[in-house]
Amino acid sequence: MQTESCLSLIMAAGEGTRMNSKRPKVLHAVAGKAMIDRVLDVCPQGPKPVVIVGHGRQAVEEHVGSRARFVVQEEQKGTGHAVMMAREYLTQHEGLVLVLAGDMPLLTRETIDALVQQAQGKKAALLSSVAADPTGYGRILRDATGNVCGIVEHKDATQAQRNIREVNASVYVFEAKALLACLDALTCDNAQGEYYLTDCIGLLAQKGEAIGAVVAEEETCLGVNNRAQLAQAEEAVRRRVNERWMQAGVTLIDPAHTYIEEDVQIGRDSVIYPGVILQGHTIIGEDCAILQGCRIIDSQIGDGTDVQNSVLIQARVGRETHIGPYAYLRPGSVVGNACKIGDFVELKNMQVGDRSKLPHLTYAGDGTIGTDCNIACGTIFVNYDGKVKQQTHVGNHCFVGCNVNLIAPAEIGDGAYVAAGSTVVGEVPGDSLCIGRAHADIKEKWAKRRREQGRLK
Repeated sequence: MQTESCLSLIMAAGEGTRMNSKRPKVLHAVAGKAMIDRVLDVCPQGPKPVVIVGHGRQAVEEHVGSRARFVVQEEQKGTGHAVMMAREYLTQHEGLVLVLAGDMPLLTRETIDALVQQAQGKKAALLSSVAADPTGYGRILRDATGNVCGIVEHKDATQAQRNIREVNASVYVFEAKALLACLDALTCDNAQGEYYLTDCIGLLAQKGEAIGAVVAEEETCLGVNNRAQLAQAEEAVRRRVNERWMQAGVTLIDPAHTYIEEDVQIGRDSVIYPGVILQGHTIIGEDCAILQGCRIIDSQIGDGTDVQNSVLIQARVGRETHIGPYAYLRPGSVVGNACKIGDFVELKNMQVGDRSKLPHLTYAGDGTIGTDCNIACGTIFVNYDGKVKQQTHVGNHCFVGCNVNLIAPAEIGDGAYVAAGSTVVGEVPGDSLCIGRAHADIKEKWAKRRREQGRLK
């Protein structure tokens, strides 16, 4: 029997009251990705997964969309009852059925594949771990020869059984027909008054069926029930990701204080400093330095570029460029090679050509700046007329002095100079000098007379 014949059932109907949240528990994110997305990612190939929904049904269905099919568990009567809701799909399926919970974000594809392999030729297999503190977990029961013979929930366990440290991870693979037969035999005669899916393991063992088992690391089997466990899962994913990048030749100065999401790519010999957040589909080139205080989302950074104390969102930056400190590159910002985007510079929907500099205290939005330009301190691209955003284009080899307002739409020709303090409207021809200052009106002795009149200090 091949892995491709495995149907995945994901239990996601619980209310998650210990999360104390308006959001369904399985939609809470771990390292930027909802827990249910992480569970969907580890499902083996096969028929489209089935998600069992209940509380927060609409939000879960909208989030998952066409990636899965859905069944509803209106009343929460236990894990066995949840799987019963998928009976329609179980009766249509021949082969293996993977059952797992939507709040287990640390499961890996390798662990699931090993469990499915263990189930080959058997009626069932389960995932377990050895817990440092097994309190509250179902215990794995084994016979004298070490074979799995059942699972007992903590509330139903004897003291001797509670001393067992091997615990149930609530991940199973069943042969479909065997699972259906067990579901028909389940009762709710237990401390919780619920239908336990765990009882299916005992029913099969009583029939003499061999039960496969994979013992995984305790961390892999973590289920998230509260915010503390959510933070624990977050830390585990972050550690996994950071270790992978260090093995790949990236220096992390302080991995415990570096946040890198899984879809980020980083080139060899780049250095990531503490307090950096890299999110989404960000790509960092080789030999880069991403210094403290940076948050970079869905952006591309070229080789040899350094970024310090800055925020980049959906921006592209070329090679050997210097960004920051305290720069803000908003969506649509494209910066060329060997550029300087300095302190307190904000770009939005701007293209900046190679070797151009915006050293400090500048806002440039909706336009272009050519190559080899110098945009001096305090320059403002005045792009909004109260109704629409207008464009400003600065040519190549231009110089824009301090405290200049470029009123869009405006066009600065190649090689032009704009004098400090100017307000520019319309077109400045190439190789020309634009001076847009008002002449000073000096009233001599004005202050002296006012003081004598007692009207000034």
